Amino acid sequence: MTAANFSPAISGIGRHGFVAEHGLHTADQQSAAVEVAEQIDRLGIRTVRMVVVDQHGTPRAKFLSPHAAIAGLSNGIDFSGAIYSMDSANFLFPPAFAPGGGLGIEEFTGFPDVVIVPDPATFRVLPWADSTAWILCDAYFSNGRPVPLDPRHILRTQVQRLAEQNLTYVTGLEVEFYITRRVTPAIGLHDTTQPPAPLAVEPFQFGYQYLSEVRLDSVNETVTALRDGLIGIGLPPRSIEDEWGPGQLEISFSPMVGLDSADAMLLFRSAVKQICARQGLHATFMCKPPLPNFFASGWHLHASLADASGANVFRSEENVLSETGLGYLAGQLAHAPAMAAFANPTVNGYSRLAPYSFAPDRISWAVENRGSLVRVQGGPGDPGTHLENRIGEPAANPYLFLAADLAAGRDGITRGLTPPPSVAGDPYTAEAAALPATLLDAVAELDKDPLYRDQFGAEFVDSYQMMKRAEYARFEAARGGAEDPDTAAAGWQLREYFEFY
Repeated sequence: MTAANFSPAISGIGRHGFVAEHGLHTADQQSAAVEVAEQIDRLGIRTVRMVVVDQHGTPRAKFLSPHAAIAGLSNGIDFSGAIYSMDSANFLFPPAFAPGGGLGIEEFTGFPDVVIVPDPATFRVLPWADSTAWILCDAYFSNGRPVPLDPRHILRTQVQRLAEQNLTYVTGLEVEFYITRRVTPAIGLHDTTQPPAPLAVEPFQFGYQYLSEVRLDSVNETVTALRDGLIGIGLPPRSIEDEWGPGQLEISFSPMVGLDSADAMLLFRSAVKQICARQGLHATFMCKPPLPNFFASGWHLHASLADASGANVFRSEENVLSETGLGYLAGQLAHAPAMAAFANPTVNGYSRLAPYSFAPDRISWAVENRGSLVRVQGGPGDPGTHLENRIGEPAANPYLFLAADLAAGRDGITRGLTPPPSVAGDPYTAEAAALPATLLDAVAELDKDPLYRDQFGAEFVDSYQMMKRAEYARFEAARGGAEDPDTAAAGWQLREYFEFY
């Protein structure tokens, strides 16, 4: 019996007929599921990685046999709901066995499983892993309700609400990250702490020769492996660049629509880390590793909206932005303090938001100015006119960052908001409100801004705030009890984020 004609009724996977019972696949997904089952059989796939994204933007997975994976397309797959109770060091932050799992969500009582449902449209074959495929999943409770903490569900809801206005969210990714070389692949018993001891690494290449062809060629073996691996999973890089710090690269991608950019970011980060690990390297999307001479990395989110014909509605024939574009921009600025909690979800990310860092430190916008929070690229008559939101760190959960950006922009359009005048000079001396200086400040701003509670749901926002406050409290405890608080703070961040992100 082949995988393609295996009966899901006898698989022991998930809940028989769960997807059809609750109407969780569209007609297109139903057709795609049939094609995926055929591909698994025809390509000789022996392992299918079923992946669900957690609230940190980290892929969690089960590796399934081909028979089990095909059954999962119809039945869903039981998956521990504990992942939604874990912070960035995998500590449980709520009282897990309290009613509602300590999260105020009835279905989480008792540490239950959730059901993850594969999205067959995301099927990929991984060229660096033998006979292995990858599918992204959505999370549901056993009653068919979407898990409100599933970030993919949150972004999908925002995209659907935009579609009700006959508009499409178009975004481009521009992401910086670091590659270092592992000193040894060995793991000692003293390394197996929670979180683990910092990886022992050394520089991958020299730094501080921006966009150097020769420097990038010096690591061409790795660059080529990344290029070929990304092309192999359907994510061809638009550009690969040598950035400023030692071993710091930047990769950008052509524009994508809706969920596609967030799905791409999730797969991109995971692919880069896996491909590098196979070469004895460690890739990290931590914003600013506290290592000598390391410079901060950013994630610049390029966005516009398209109408039903595909035309860019931010374009104006006479002005730098259309009225719709100005409204979207005004929404981004109005909600930037709260958005920071999603765009910079780590303690470490706020070290980047400093004067003259090529990252914003205050809430301003400008045309073609890399020091502003929002940079307008394009101009009158340019069909490529769009907004570049420069607030984000590369460790941000892509679904939450995009959802926060889109919700803010939609609010600006709906309420007819108008942005303040653009900055014509030095954005670091402009009279503008400061961005939050710490993660705790950003969470406080999130608590004050009703937009995200309304758009993302109170269950999600309450859980997210609880998680981030617990994370910050651990950071404060490590720093406050040390003889040298600065050294303790750097060590805590390296342990917490360097390997995890």
